[in-house]
Amino acid sequence: MHTVCVVVDEAFLTFSANAGNDLSTPRPEFRFPGIKPGDRWCLCAMRWKEAWEEGCAPPVDLEATHIRTLEVIDLSMLEMHAM
Repeated sequence: MHTVCVVVDEAFLTFSANAGNDLSTPRPEFRFPGIKPGDRWCLCAMRWKEAWEEGCAPPVDLEATHIRTLEVIDLSMLEMHAM
């Protein structure tokens, strides 16, 4: 469920890389330019929740986040991190 629209920051990118998902490094073989702080990206709801639990959840664009996210994350948590 890649349903949480965020603006990534350095803290989240570091967290994600440490969790085994390096989003910063370009992967030309997959036509992936890499993500840098300030980029918008859709995250898996569970990954955002994990980042929240570790204190490094990136800001959420609530208007661009799918309603199915609420099956995994409480709205009040998202609102606390709304852009």
